[in-house]
This record gives sequence, C-alpha cells and structure tokens, in this order.
Amino acid sequence: MNELNIAEIPYETGEIRYRYSRYLAADGSRWIRHGRFTAYYQTGALASEGSYEHGKEQGPWRDYHMNGKIAAEGDYDQGAESGQWQYWSEDGKRAPAPAPSQ
Repeated sequence: MNELNIAEIPYETGEIRYRYSRYLAADGSRWIRHGRFTAYYQTGALASEGSYEHGKEQGPWRDYHMNGKIAAEGDYDQGAESGQWQYWSEDGKRAPAPAPSQ
C-alpha cells in the first residue's frame, strides 16, 4: 500500500464537505479511501463518521442530524451494512428503519 494522504473535499462555497485518508492505487489510476472518514454539513456540523478499509466502509459508523443528535448507528462489513442498525429522529427518539429505496 502506498503512503496515506488526507483529502479535504469542499462544498462549492468553500466549507469542508468530506475529510478522509486515502492512498493512490498501485497503477496510479485512482485514489482509494483507507482509514478515518468524516462528512460535514455545510454549516460545519458533523454529518457522518466512520472508517474505510481499502475503499470499502468497515466497522462502526454514525450519521448525525444537523442539530448534532445521532440519526443512525451501525456497522459495516466490507462495504455492506452488517447486523442491527439503530435509528433516531431529530428529537432523539428511537425511529424505525427507513424503507428500502427502489
């Protein structure tokens, strides 16, 4: 694996949207996320946090509402949701899992 570097991807207005570590693929064709990942709302509030392993979500993951309260929490295994995920409404109450998108 090549050396990791930190990417900061901004919104068009300049605020940081994503911050994550990555490395360049061996053939130099693309960047691969590896390590800590954070996403932010345009206000600067934390939107999501988790980790990647060689380009796939891995381990604990959390999503947040704009007000800072937890929206969803669960685990990933090689890029796929794993086990039981939990969801909360913006006011902090437990919420049912969202309907699958079609």
